[in-house]
Amino acid sequence: MSDHHVNTPLDADAERLASLGYKSEFRRDMSLWANFALGFTYLSPVVGIYTLFATSLALGGPPMIWALLIAGVGQMLVALVFGEIVSQYPLAGGVYPWARRLWGRKWAWMTGWVYVMALFSTIAGVAYGAAPYTAAIVGFEPTTGATVLCALAVLALATAINLMGTRVLAQAAIIGFVAEILGALVVGGYLLIFERHHDLSVLFDSFGAEGDGSYLSAFLAASLIGVFQYYGFEACGDVAEEVPNPGRRIPKSMRRTIYIGGAAATFVCLALTLSVVDFHAVIKGEGGDPVTGVLTSAFGPVGAWAVIGVVLISFLSCAMSLQAAASRLVYAYARDKMVFGSGLLSRFSQERHVPPYALLLSAILPGIIVVGSMVSTDALLKIISFSSVGIYIAFQMVVLAALRARLKGWKPSGEYQLGRYGMPVTVGALVYGVAAVVNICWPRTPDAAWYDNWIVLLSAAAVMVIGFLYMGISRPHSRSDAPHGDAIPGGGFQRAAVNAV
Repeated sequence: MSDHHVNTPLDADAERLASLGYKSEFRRDMSLWANFALGFTYLSPVVGIYTLFATSLALGGPPMIWALLIAGVGQMLVALVFGEIVSQYPLAGGVYPWARRLWGRKWAWMTGWVYVMALFSTIAGVAYGAAPYTAAIVGFEPTTGATVLCALAVLALATAINLMGTRVLAQAAIIGFVAEILGALVVGGYLLIFERHHDLSVLFDSFGAEGDGSYLSAFLAASLIGVFQYYGFEACGDVAEEVPNPGRRIPKSMRRTIYIGGAAATFVCLALTLSVVDFHAVIKGEGGDPVTGVLTSAFGPVGAWAVIGVVLISFLSCAMSLQAAASRLVYAYARDKMVFGSGLLSRFSQERHVPPYALLLSAILPGIIVVGSMVSTDALLKIISFSSVGIYIAFQMVVLAALRARLKGWKPSGEYQLGRYGMPVTVGALVYGVAAVVNICWPRTPDAAWYDNWIVLLSAAAVMVIGFLYMGISRPHSRSDAPHGDAIPGGGFQRAAVNAV
């Protein structure tokens, strides 16, 4: 592919990429709004809220909604840190190249490993989660076999869209965003106007959800709805080489993803909460899924069918955005010769301007996880329990690398800078992230077997141990001559840009 384009901004972007040690391969076909839509559909207010609403309401009662605001503020701090890093290093793959430039090859390898494993399990979880809604639309019984087939169909469709190239991905992301935001506003607005059974005072009433214990522990368990909601903004940076003027646009997309996505999620959660007739029944686990109950009573069978259609589009676009993020990370690894099969995974389709084999891997591995879920009734739950904590751990590895680099003299030089607020924002992001990781891992099922009680921590430890073993035996980091650690003055290795182009 030729690197020169007719307009100068793209030439400037290609030169910027060359100065960072890479040759431009992707087409910069993704606008600011499409980049934001990619992050938004990955964050997916509808998927996040509809998946966890019933559990969180049962655990913490209506005040669980405040967790969305707390997590939104915490993740905004992380997004500000990421914005400053991507502005200086607008490279495909996100957390891996950022960690590489801020710290070094080994740290970057582990950061990317934890993140991509979490992404693969999240893709599987989203595809699996779409199955009941597919069953409701098509009208079949969601048995285990049917659920697996539906999940594989969602994966296949998301892969087909991704293989068509950046422009089609961008258009699909915008369609997903429009469907989701309209769904959130229309459904939420209708529920608040016609189906509201309570006033705002219930948001301060636990309705006895804490039982005999303290409300704080009940709220922390319920607050996972907020913790699980606010990631996806990093996907804006995963496709940095497909966005014109990425140093300015991507930090803006990341911030928009948090506050627009967060506002939509909170609005949907508020509407659902005020539309629940009997909180005591939900807390006692009576009366079935409150989301389905609310939607069916509000819209009737036909209306609920239309709403479920929007939810299904949200699940598909979420899987598609996750897959795009995962494939760019795999490609970034392979381009730096940091993973097994680098020759194949770094191949680039000159026709579609996407890495096809990295995309296929991002479909095959989640597909194996989905099929593997048939072996055990709660196998998928065990795998997905790692998803969120893995993404949070990878985030905090980047934030920690940024804090270390700052202390060693790193002065961010991208178009977006936090200035004197850089250090307090980075420290705040780290404190929030570590607290969130502890909250996700905290054992909350004392009646279950010990390994089920500690499943989140055990699954995270297993992934990291396998990563360390692979790194120790295969030594992938030693095969790469790409730049690393060069954010810190005089502390890194910077390959001459002339060798890269």
